[in-house]
Amino acid sequence: MAADRPRARMDDVTVERVLRVVEAIPPGRVAAYGEIGAIVGVGPRLVGRILRTWGAGVPWWRVTNAAGDHPLLARALPHWDAEGITLKPTGRGCRMAQFGADLDALAAEAERACADLGPAPDVTRDQSTGTSSRK
Repeated sequence: MAADRPRARMDDVTVERVLRVVEAIPPGRVAAYGEIGAIVGVGPRLVGRILRTWGAGVPWWRVTNAAGDHPLLARALPHWDAEGITLKPTGRGCRMAQFGADLDALAAEAERACADLGPAPDVTRDQSTGTSSRK
């Protein structure tokens, strides 16, 4: 992490933003930790920490790593089966190209869902890598 960038905090508003973005992922679609982080303005590891701590009430099974692999695949599979998400040949996750959420639509829905939380942090998203940085 660069020394000149502020460290993202796991405050109540950040937690709520992450959870609302996860809730906005449509059934049958997935988004990567980094993609959610880019929308919220935090890193993928913080997204994972938030989901591990407070994610039981949201569709956590729709969140994967960038390759579409799921760290809790055995627990996610019944949900994936119900939503029509199929495994890729490796058996570790799904194909992001096939099941990845429309990130522009997800970001727009997240903006609506988080409107009552105040202005989002000023985030610049690098379209080539999907990473974000605060301004």
